[in-house]
Amino acid sequence: MMGNMNDRGTIKWTSLMMPEHIEMLKEMWIEDKRIEKPVVDEQQIEENSFALQRSMADGLTVKVKYHNGFDFSCAAIKVTDMNPSTKKVRGIDPKSKEVIYLLFEDITEVHVL
Repeated sequence: MMGNMNDRGTIKWTSLMMPEHIEMLKEMWIEDKRIEKPVVDEQQIEENSFALQRSMADGLTVKVKYHNGFDFSCAAIKVTDMNPSTKKVRGIDPKSKEVIYLLFEDITEVHVL
């Protein structure tokens, strides 16, 4: 009759786990999903720089894909400032009027909209 037992899997063990252990397991699962920042080649860096400068000079909106430390994010911005000393790009989201700061090294793609 042992073959008919219904095993509840991890459900039976969660009551024995401390909340800290459950949090640590959740963090480990999140870490497994992390995407590493890719190395952007020199040609792509030049294309990105040109599109950002064009956006700033002509008031165009660009779609920027960047690495946020965990995964990739995209933002539509109008570039208002590019600071070579801090390597930061400042832009404004045309819809929400939110100011967005990005590190140039985190930007992987820029497309003029």
